[in-house]
Amino acid sequence: MAFENFPESEKPYQEIVMPPNNSRGNLRGILTVTLVVALLGTWGYIIWDKNNVKETIQQKDSVIASTTNQRDELQKDLEDATMRYDMLKTSNSKKDSTISARDREIEEKKSRIQTLLAKVNATAAELSEARTLIASLNGDIEGYKTQVEILQGQKIQLAQEKAVVTRERDRIQKDLDSTNVVVKQKENVIDIGSTLHASNFNIIGVNEKSNGKEKITSTAKRVDKLRISFDLDENMITQSGVKELYIIITGPDGNAMAGEEQGSGKFTTREGEEKTFTQKLDINYTQNKRQTVSFDWKQNSNFGTGNYKIEVYNNGFKVGEGVKPLKKGGLFS
Repeated sequence: MAFENFPESEKPYQEIVMPPNNSRGNLRGILTVTLVVALLGTWGYIIWDKNNVKETIQQKDSVIASTTNQRDELQKDLEDATMRYDMLKTSNSKKDSTISARDREIEEKKSRIQTLLAKVNATAAELSEARTLIASLNGDIEGYKTQVEILQGQKIQLAQEKAVVTRERDRIQKDLDSTNVVVKQKENVIDIGSTLHASNFNIIGVNEKSNGKEKITSTAKRVDKLRISFDLDENMITQSGVKELYIIITGPDGNAMAGEEQGSGKFTTREGEEKTFTQKLDINYTQNKRQTVSFDWKQNSNFGTGNYKIEVYNNGFKVGEGVKPLKKGGLFS
């Protein structure tokens, strides 16, 4: 095969083609249109976003208004339920310790509902929980009412007393002298609603060490004194001031523990029964406020094994009770 070599100056000529001027103009136009379209798109997005934000704010305002209305309605439902519960507690003053647990359950549920409703930014789930709890609370209050009526029969008794007062009122209108006597006798019925109620009893045995320290114990022979505490519940009717509480501590032998040097004595119940009280307490009560009462009882003789029942009386009625068992010590107690 033969090859031919050509000098550098004799290589074939390659033509360089320059783009025409009109192509540059077209490119400039395309860029301009692209920028205009992009600008219009940006404006459109800004307008759309602004409308979207406005709609979102309106939706949030609507949700806030709806939530506020729901919370206000639930708050009113809670207040109505609380008022019915307070009326039950004041009109049924002869309560038994067996319903103390229901008292605590209702108070705890009320507290949880109030916590939920107190939240400024309560969620729908929290409001739904509050609504469910209020429905449950209303059911509890109805059950409470039934139980109180069964245990005490207070509703029937008050209705009978009211009927007697009404008949006496009609009769004594004809006789002014007898009116004054009967009205004074029937004033006792009016103050029934102001009778206090005691709950949440806590009774512990205390062993006093020689160094002054105290130790809790339930072994009878080691108990030097009983420490008793309970709550006086809220009462909208009772006026603020000093209230008398009579405490009866009944030992395992069935007798009231008492000592003249310790302030023991006797009092009469609304039924006319004379009872021996272990200790009298003067409590400075504040209207519609729950407050705790605590005191120690120390007797001269040793504490025996068995149950110690603590009863609280106010206004002539028993308003609460609790029981503390003291056991016999073991081999190494």
